[in-house]
Amino acid sequence: METAEGITPGSGRISVTAKVEDINPGTWHLTATPVTLVPAGHSGTPEPGPRLEPAVVMASTRFAPLVRGPGVRPFAWPLLVVAGVALAVLVQALLAARAGLDTGAAVSASLAGSVVGYFTAKAYYMVQHRQRLRQFARSGTCIQGFLLGAFGTALAVVAAAGIPVGTWLDVAAPGAFLAMATARPGCFLGGCCVGRPTTSRWGLWSSDRRVGIRRVPTQLMEALLALALGAATLATDLTWHPSVPGTLFVSAMAAYTFGRQLLFPLRAEARKTKTGRPLTVVAALLVLLAALTAPILA
Repeated sequence: METAEGITPGSGRISVTAKVEDINPGTWHLTATPVTLVPAGHSGTPEPGPRLEPAVVMASTRFAPLVRGPGVRPFAWPLLVVAGVALAVLVQALLAARAGLDTGAAVSASLAGSVVGYFTAKAYYMVQHRQRLRQFARSGTCIQGFLLGAFGTALAVVAAAGIPVGTWLDVAAPGAFLAMATARPGCFLGGCCVGRPTTSRWGLWSSDRRVGIRRVPTQLMEALLALALGAATLATDLTWHPSVPGTLFVSAMAAYTFGRQLLFPLRAEARKTKTGRPLTVVAALLVLLAALTAPILA
């Protein structure tokens, strides 16, 4: 029995993916039959719902992690992440050379940070969702965990190489945001970080790997935010050097954090705390204000 909740009139076409595990491998003859449920406390004949016809299909078993349902492309996310990292490294290498930094060391720091960031992104997700270590391979990833691990590792490598940390951060900012702008559409195609169901004409049909329905495209909206910040930081790097190195990166990251918090209410995932989002918004605005005024006061 599969129940899809939160569906409103005008949502358009809908798909529900049922995943059945621990069955014999091979080809199965499947029959999907709609069931009319009697609401709790309701007596008599239930009101007729949407007219759904039974469906009969032949399907073959697959490796469980690859079963994603209609509209989901499981390999889109890793491919776009790799493309984003490649773009970030290229942009950073060009900006590092232009700024007179050790290009090899600067790029090596980013690559080392990306590798460590992948594992910290998974660890962050597992802690957040209370998953066990044996679920590591199938667990999701979290951008906050990636940023913490990636930049923490990269800064250690940069400091060891004798590269000015603030200058490296400003040089790394455009590539980091352009990478996020490239990778985020992979979340849309892969069925993660989905938006809430909507009947708005601006909604796009997508799936959370179980229910496919018209949703708020929060992943694409975040990609546009990252793209705008990537373009802004790149233009700043090419035309102006802040008197306080590192403020470009800090201000852009604070703006990204602020914008991301505004998008969170549009996501289908329920919030975990009542105070986390308001406190993060205030903190991001204070950091942004401090970063913008630091060059003026210096």
